[in-house]
Order: sequence, then structure tokens, then C-alpha cells
Amino acid sequence: MVRERRILFHCCMIALVFLSGIINRGNAQEASPFIVVDQFGYLPDAQKIAVIRNPQIGYDGDESYSPGGNITLVNAISSENVLSGSPMVWNSGNTDASSGDKAWWFDFSSVTTPGKYYVLDTENNTRSFEFEIAHDVYNEVLKHAVRTFFYQRVGFPKEAQYAGAGWADGASHIGNLQDKNCRLFSNPNSASTEMDVSGGWYDAGDYNKYTNWTANYVTEMMKAYLENPGAWGDDYNIPESGNGIPDLIDEAKWGVDHLLRLQKEDGSVLSIVDESHASPPSSATGQSLYGPPSTSATLNTAAALAISSKVFKMLGMTDYSTELEAKAIHAWEWAEANPDVLFRNNDPDYDSEGIGAGQQEEDDYQRSMTKLEAACFLFDVTKDGEYKNYFDANYTDSHLIQWNFAYPFEAANQEVLLYYTLIPEATSSVADNILAVYENAMINGSENFPAYYEHKDPYLAHLQDYTWGSNAVKSHQGNMFFNLISFDVDTSVETDAHDAAQNYIHYLHGVNPLNMTYLSNMYEYGGDNCVNEFYHTWFYDGSAKWDRVGESTYGPPPGFLTGGPNPSYDRDGCCPDGCGSAENNAVCNSEDLVPPLDQPSQKSYKDFNTSWPLNSWSVTENSCGYQVSYIRLLSKFVDASYDCHGDKDGAAFIDACGQCAGGNTGNEPITDPEECEGTITGLNDEKFWEGFSIYPNPATKVLFIHPGRNLKYKARILNITGKVMMTKKLNGDTTLDVKDLPAGSYIIRIESDSQILTKKFMIR
Repeated sequence: MVRERRILFHCCMIALVFLSGIINRGNAQEASPFIVVDQFGYLPDAQKIAVIRNPQIGYDGDESYSPGGNITLVNAISSENVLSGSPMVWNSGNTDASSGDKAWWFDFSSVTTPGKYYVLDTENNTRSFEFEIAHDVYNEVLKHAVRTFFYQRVGFPKEAQYAGAGWADGASHIGNLQDKNCRLFSNPNSASTEMDVSGGWYDAGDYNKYTNWTANYVTEMMKAYLENPGAWGDDYNIPESGNGIPDLIDEAKWGVDHLLRLQKEDGSVLSIVDESHASPPSSATGQSLYGPPSTSATLNTAAALAISSKVFKMLGMTDYSTELEAKAIHAWEWAEANPDVLFRNNDPDYDSEGIGAGQQEEDDYQRSMTKLEAACFLFDVTKDGEYKNYFDANYTDSHLIQWNFAYPFEAANQEVLLYYTLIPEATSSVADNILAVYENAMINGSENFPAYYEHKDPYLAHLQDYTWGSNAVKSHQGNMFFNLISFDVDTSVETDAHDAAQNYIHYLHGVNPLNMTYLSNMYEYGGDNCVNEFYHTWFYDGSAKWDRVGESTYGPPPGFLTGGPNPSYDRDGCCPDGCGSAENNAVCNSEDLVPPLDQPSQKSYKDFNTSWPLNSWSVTENSCGYQVSYIRLLSKFVDASYDCHGDKDGAAFIDACGQCAGGNTGNEPITDPEECEGTITGLNDEKFWEGFSIYPNPATKVLFIHPGRNLKYKARILNITGKVMMTKKLNGDTTLDVKDLPAGSYIIRIESDSQILTKKFMIR
């Protein structure tokens, strides 16, 4: 909220300065796709490097950009030139194979003063998107990343006050023969098999619930909390907000309660719930079906319940904690007695065709690592020697120990071993061995610290292999670097580990060849070139309400991380003429697929959501797994206790005039809006403007204004230099024609007789 208010304050001040005739910036610079930055911004003490790119290979290979000799960091509010220097050429001017680009770096790490900035190429008169330097720069981003789980809740109403009017929906999958009275997939007509399997989350763009993965999401949330308890607020605008429990843990509890319903009296846990699909989710009416218990589902649940027991005990929920511990032990005991109970969904060998989409069953190795994880967490909670002995006897079977190799595709397995080293009662020789192996694998492994020190990637977020879900793998790699800090592995490299980990955040926020933040619809929260659409049953291709941002009414909600560049992408094998009908075959060639086809790895992405046979899901589908990995990484750089002045546990706050005041700011807080500079009253008064909305954002042809009340008002549209581009006297709901305005960032200023509201929006 602080950051949002700060943005609104800055926007309004730009408008005021223009209107009073003070501003005089000359010709506005063009925002360039060749100067890429973290679109949200940087922490004051962070390494800050803007990447200037000259494409050589790929879809934009026929374009060219050569930076001038003087690159400047500019304060976006005062227009002051803060820092200037020459760009540093990357890798002697060679072309990077993973991106197809040549690159230069402009390092402005020395600038630590909070504010709003952009990077300017003075000779070419081009600039980057604007961004902030602030202690709380990622707080609002983290909030929306976590809120995506609320949108994915199964069986929970999405009331407008929490979801926003555009994404409000009733509870899904609670009708007859759905989750409350779900039946076994192999006996769907028998009431004797009915179980309550309600709750949990839609796993990704499909609505199915996979127990192994649900348990993993809970575990990752708990690890995120334990690693940085100070990152989490109780103000994320979900129904549980304000209950004294961090909203991350409230969200995790929604998943934990679902896992408890899946556990049978003998301790075993069901493997999967197959859900019907429709848009919006509440309109899905088909029967829900569940798969039988499996060893892997039971072990993953044991691990999730054990670590959750620890966290809920820390938060004072002792009765709930005790219940979770007992259920975790019961699950372990069943898995010990039934070590090889498998269930493969959507598999003819199990007569399970059509049950679920992704294959949730684990192979023998991963099942052994899951058991190691359950033993680790149960030992931490119970201190029972049985679990310690199991861990000590089996940890050397992990690939980390066997191969002396750490890599992001086994990040969770590696972290199980590291977690054990923090347990006070752990066997010291085992803990020492784990730390020594991990340190060696990170310090000497060619794709880890050597890749960072050798600057292998011009975008500073090296990844050896780009695959399906590469954005999640990037998050894993960032978490691997930060593990050296979290688990006190090697204090001598902590500064470098901190910088290396943050670079993966910057990549996901825009420091990449596409100049794109891989989060959906974050335009109101600092994003400038965001994901506009992604594969999801709710936000489907062609939806009038929820398809593409700027073309559909609402687009998808903010904060979803998409899969990312995937060089293995292709159309379905039935293309171009074997897809069953002329209509289906026509889809094969219905749009340009370059990119993602035939691109360097980092450019193998397209912002689209076309379903079969173009199969956009392998590039743009979201996943709760991708999301929670990103959340964990981002949360390492968030401290919810900073005030707007950047003081930890400070007393500064945004006053009635929208300025940071009180605390150590030296500014006397103003509580009466009429005392603000100028004659503005009721500036961005939240109560007065409750229900106000503009959409779509970004807009392309029209901008719809819904004032939220019967109101006569004046609407002004200003560009980023403060120039008024349009002024209209309006009444009530109105549509503005904006098709003739150039693409870019704008401010809309709504003026009633006594109240003023400013909002940022984009035109594409």
C-alpha cells in the first residue's frame, strides 16, 4: 500500500507541476526495447546494472541498436542527471548464443537514494522504462504474487472486495458429485466411495489437484516463512487478512486443510482429484473423481504436515500444530508399511485415461528423496531418533552427494539436506559433510559461481538449459545462490551470493531479451511491459472478459508467473493438416509462431494463450509450482517492517497530502487535506473513490471509466512529461476514445468538485 500511494503521489505531483507551468523537460525521450531494467526497481544496496542490447539472431535480428558514449541515470521526478558514464561492452563484443544479442552494461550500483529513475542514452535520446530505488520496492509485487493462490482456490468464493470486480466468482466444484461428495475414479457410480476432497488449489491452467504437488507448495510456503519471517504481512486483501497470522501462512493453511481431507483413517493419502473445467470456474458442473492412495502422495503429505506443524506452533496455534504432527506420523507409518504403492493417472496401464493432465507419480529415486524429506521434517518436529537414523543412513543416496553436483532441477532435494544441517540435534558429521559438498558444488560447479564470475550471461542470470518452466528454474537457481546465506555455508561469498540471487529476480522483472516482466497484468504496480495473456482455463483464448490485457475487458489478474522461454516448443504433431477437421487444421497456421519457434533459448517465448493444436501451455501456462519458487526467491529481498522513509520499524507514514512524513523524515505530517500545497482536497481519498476502476489497462482503442458512483467529473489524460493530451467533462460510466494517442505510459486525473484521483495506465 505504501508503494502504491507513493506512485499515486508521484503521478499527481507530475500533473500538478505541469498545470502550474513549472515543468519544462523539452522533447520526451522514447522508451527503448534495447535498454532493459528491472521494471519494478532495485533495493538501495543492490547491484544495479541496466543491460543495453543489440539483437543479432532471432525474431528481432534485423533490428540494430548501438549505444552512445554517454549513458545517464535520471531522476524521473526532478529530471536531474544523477550519474553518467560510458557503457561497458559485454564479452569483448561477442554475440551471446543463449539470447542472440550483443550487450553492454551500465552499472549504477553506487546510487542508493530512494526515488524514481530511468536510464537515458543521451546521444540516441532513448531511455529505459521508469523504475524505483526503494527499501520496499518489492513489497507490493510479493503481495500480488502470493494473491495468485487466492484466485486458484477451489471451492472458495472470490468476492469482489478481495478478488476485484473483474475476477469475482462464486465457489467452484461444490455441486452434486463434485468435491464435497467425490467418488473413486474407477467406481464413479457408487456412493460408498464418496469422500470430501474439497479445498486446495487449481494446480495450473488446469483445475486438477495433484497431491504430490499440493504438498510441495505447502512445504515451499513454510520454508519461505522460516527463511524470512519479516517478509510477510497480514494485509494482502484476502478474507483472512487482519487475523494476526501472516497471509502467506493463511494461504498455506488452505492447502494444509485440503491435505487433511485427503488422508484416510489408515494414514494413507489420496493421489489426485480430477476436476471439470469451465470459465469462470464456478460454472464447471462435471463430476469430480479421485485417484487411490499412493506412497508418494502419502510421503509428500507427511513432509508438508510436519513442517507445517513447526510453523503453526511458532505462531501459537498449538492444538492445530499437534494435530498436524500426529497426522504426519500416521502418514509416515503407512508409507513405511506400503513402500511401493503407485498410481499413474491418465495412463492406460492403470485404466486411468482422462484423470488429470500432468503425471503426478514419482519415480523410484524421487520417491526415496521424498521419504528423506519426510524423515528430516519429522525429526525436526519430534526429535525421534527413528527419523534421524533413517536420514543419516540414506542421505548419501542423493545426487548432490553422489555426484558432488548442485543444479536447479533438484533444488528441493538439495534443500532437504541443507535443512537438516540447521536442526540442533542433527549428527554433526553428517551436517558438516552436506555443507562441504554443497559449498564445493556451488563454488566450483561450472554453472554456479564460475558462471556468475565469468559473466556467462549478458543478462546476469545464467542458466545452462532452458526447458519447459524455465522461469521456475531461474527461481530455483537464484534460491541456490541464496542458500549459501540462509544455511551459513560460506560467509566469504555472501555478498556475491546476494547479488547473484537478485539478478534472477531482475531477469524475471524485465532484464531479459524481451524487455518483459514475466508477471501478468502488473501495470498498476510498476510493470511497463507485462505478460498480457497466458494459458489458463479461466482466462482462455477468445474470452471477452479475461483474454488479453488491453483487448478483453479485464485480462487475467495481476501477479501470475508464466512458464517462460522454451526452445522445445512446437505445434501439435497433427499440424498442419491432420488435426481432425478443416477448422482445427486452420488453427495450425492461424498466427505467427516466430517466436517462440526457431529462436535462441532466451527468445523462445510468445505472449499468447492459444490452446490445441498450437499448445501455448508449454510456454505460457502458469503453475503453482512456478509461482511458489518465485515467491520464495523474491521474499528473501523483502522486509515488511520498513517504513516509507526506509527505516526499519520506523514511524514514517504517507500523510494526507501523499508525502512520506513523520518518523525520521523531517517532514511534519499533515492530517488535513486542505492544508496540502495548492488547493487540492481529498487527494486520492480511498473511501470516496471506492469502486472506481478504469479498464482495460493497457488500453488500445478505448478506455472505460467506472467512477463507482453517480458523479459529474472532469477527466484529464497526461503523458509522462505532464503534458495534457485530453480533457473531457463527463458524467457516470464513460468510454474514452484513445486510439489516436501514442503508445506509452499515461496518467488519468479524475476531478470532481471536491475530490481528485490519479491513476497510471498504459496505451499499446
